[in-house]
Amino acid sequence: MLLGCLRLPAAWAGTFNQRLPLGKTSCMNLTKREFLQVLGAGTMAGMGLSRQAHADINSASQALYELPPFGNVSFLHMTDCHAQLKPIHFREPSVNLGFGSMKGQLPHLVGEHLLRACGVQAGTATAHALTHLDFEQAAQRYGKVGGFAHLATLVKRMKASRPGALLLDGGDTWQGSGTALWTKGQDMVEAAKLLGVDLMTGHWEFTLGMERVQEIVENDFAGKIEFIAQNIKTHDFGDPVFKPFVLREINGVSCAIIGQAFPYTPIANPRYMMADWGFGIQEEGMQKTVDEARSKGAQVVVLLSHNGMDVDLKLASRVTGIDAILGGHTHDGMPVASIISNKSGKTIVTNAGSNGKFLGVLDLQVSAGRVSDFKYRLLPVFANMLRADPAMEALINRVRAPYEARLAEPLAINEGLLYRRGNFNGTGDQLLLDALMEVQGAEIAFSPGFRWGTSLLPGQTITREWLMDMTAITYPYTTLSEMTGSTIKAILEDVADNLFNPDPYYQQGGDMVRVGGLTYSCDPQATMGKRIDGLQLNGKALEAGRNYKVAGWAPVSEEARRAGGKPIWDLVEPWLKAKGSISQRQLNMPRVAGIQDNPGLG
Repeated sequence: MLLGCLRLPAAWAGTFNQRLPLGKTSCMNLTKREFLQVLGAGTMAGMGLSRQAHADINSASQALYELPPFGNVSFLHMTDCHAQLKPIHFREPSVNLGFGSMKGQLPHLVGEHLLRACGVQAGTATAHALTHLDFEQAAQRYGKVGGFAHLATLVKRMKASRPGALLLDGGDTWQGSGTALWTKGQDMVEAAKLLGVDLMTGHWEFTLGMERVQEIVENDFAGKIEFIAQNIKTHDFGDPVFKPFVLREINGVSCAIIGQAFPYTPIANPRYMMADWGFGIQEEGMQKTVDEARSKGAQVVVLLSHNGMDVDLKLASRVTGIDAILGGHTHDGMPVASIISNKSGKTIVTNAGSNGKFLGVLDLQVSAGRVSDFKYRLLPVFANMLRADPAMEALINRVRAPYEARLAEPLAINEGLLYRRGNFNGTGDQLLLDALMEVQGAEIAFSPGFRWGTSLLPGQTITREWLMDMTAITYPYTTLSEMTGSTIKAILEDVADNLFNPDPYYQQGGDMVRVGGLTYSCDPQATMGKRIDGLQLNGKALEAGRNYKVAGWAPVSEEARRAGGKPIWDLVEPWLKAKGSISQRQLNMPRVAGIQDNPGLG
């Protein structure tokens, strides 16, 4: 897949650099993979912490986070922190498959494949931040990541060296922890204001309900943070619910920032929570918004997106006039930017990971009314390399204080690694599946393919906080149903199409539903309705017309809410306490066809 003509200065022939001018000098044709290798070399060189292992925190931090300013317009980007105020461990996926034109392309590279493509040395701190490789040992060596007090220190450092820089939040900020659930997102609202967020868009925010979102936007955010989304309109008259974009001047340059909320919110989440609002990709509306921003004098147009990276890549090829897309939703920590050609130019596409692990820094050189050059860096947030900001640490302690004892209550001892991310399953989800089946006496269990949730190392205590990190949603109801074999297959086919549809506009960006008890085969490259086969329960083929007892949680229907099922944490917590010690979970994984040489498999 050629990206078109990549323009490089003649002086750069045969060299690699993270800086990519967008002007017209000499020309060479590169495949997307070759282009990303050119762009990635030097971008995150993979400097290890071993050389600083015995140095004090100041010198180590300076070495890791030294980032000279560049250009005259800068944007800082965070996304999908999922309400993680404190430092955590988070294992990146070992399975993130891409097929067709996306096979071997970002974001569908994991482990060593990702490191090689981006010029990152294995065994370094950067390699640990980006991959699952040697996760337990590396986590012990480099410590926890993220934490708003440490992120605040990094944001202040970047803003001090980049006057006028804007901090953009890609959403999924008010959901994902016990405290965010219990305070209806207020803990994160206060933290975002103190952090200095300038603009944000959303997704999981809407599961707090329309009234709560509008209350925050109209009151807490007034005069402080702009909530933007060009693709949310009222069902009745098609009026915009939020500002589609804002214009900000940075060092004399007029910049437009457009918001794009998650297009499939009413499908992936309960529709009744945002019943009056319509979503969607709204590509035509996006083009009109870009054109309007340009007509009002914008020299730079940036899209703050919660589409998911594959959708952003397609959008960038079809909508003209966007200089950069700062993306989220799919939690892809991409150390290099992708450059996508369209009929009138090129668009920079990035994605800044999740859980507060990263801060993206996009520096633009704007000359003669257009972007002529840029640099992009994805900075990992290592808690032991960045001193905690005192003001943010005090705020975190204050908002957590009423819940600290509740969060810290031990439930069991963890004997194995617990994590969530991966296309088909994770040990944290397996724990939930095992509990659902055992407690409810079910033959089969389903757990959603969420990508948020923190990781626990062997020997760590499973606390109520970790359980809430894995389950804290506003529709946590457990279910126990009779389903026919044909219904079970239809459910798996539907979710598989959401994940593996060859058209990114039909992908919803999560992972495959996690399955307990049942085994099956999956061919991701088959057509819709024909990807799932070989379903077996206890070694026997699933019968299409027979009923099976199926446990689950997080139903999106309003009927399920009225049914009054027990919240998932109320079911799992007694199970954990009764066990006392949780052995290494044995993953129930499908047999997946056609992936032997896929670099999305680690």
